[in-house]
Amino acid sequence: MPRRIEVDGRVAGTWQTATLAEIRRETPRASTFRLAVPGWAGHVPGQHLMLRLTAPDGYTAQRHYSLASAPDGSGHIELTLDHVRDGEVSGWFHEVARPGDRIEVRGPLSGFFAWPGDRPALLLGAGSGVVPLMSMVRHHRARGLTVPLRMLVSARGPEELIYARELGTETTPVFTRRAPAGTRAGRLGAEHLRPLLADPPAGGWEAYVCGSNSFAEHASRLLVAAGQPVERIRIERFG
Repeated sequence: MPRRIEVDGRVAGTWQTATLAEIRRETPRASTFRLAVPGWAGHVPGQHLMLRLTAPDGYTAQRHYSLASAPDGSGHIELTLDHVRDGEVSGWFHEVARPGDRIEVRGPLSGFFAWPGDRPALLLGAGSGVVPLMSMVRHHRARGLTVPLRMLVSARGPEELIYARELGTETTPVFTRRAPAGTRAGRLGAEHLRPLLADPPAGGWEAYVCGSNSFAEHASRLLVAAGQPVERIRIERFG
């Protein structure tokens, strides 16, 4: 049985100071930012946090970002951010931030999209929608869980596939515009989901879908058409 992950709600509701510890490039437009948060309450894979930046003149900007790291009790968490054109927060992280900088964070937040590792999980993500799903995959590996987990990730091309070096046999990539030699590029379709849904585990799958509005709608329709119960599809969308 997986261990229960405890989260202190009293700490989760307060702002804490995080220190940027490391920056890792994932793709030409996405990087992972590792933060040291000594008072972090712990989180469940799939949760997110609120982040706040304050300028010298007192102006503040706040954004919600999914957690990429598995809960490990280290006092560190990771966020993976796309460099959004004209994005004031993502722009600051990608263009200005350096290790040692301090940021305010509050969380973890939301339990709807969380996966504690207690049920078979079918994960579908596109672009940076893979971020909370990767937290689940990392948790699954770190705890040595035996509950079934499968993931499908969609990207425009191999160079835009976040965490490409870390993905394993649990993951099926779909490339919509530029595919490796011998692989056909195209939009996510029923033919991609069919092998993932074959041989369902006892009790069936809990599906987690994360991506843009259009991807979330398209992927959830494909799941329902393939027989996945609509009440067992959890969706997190952005944009």
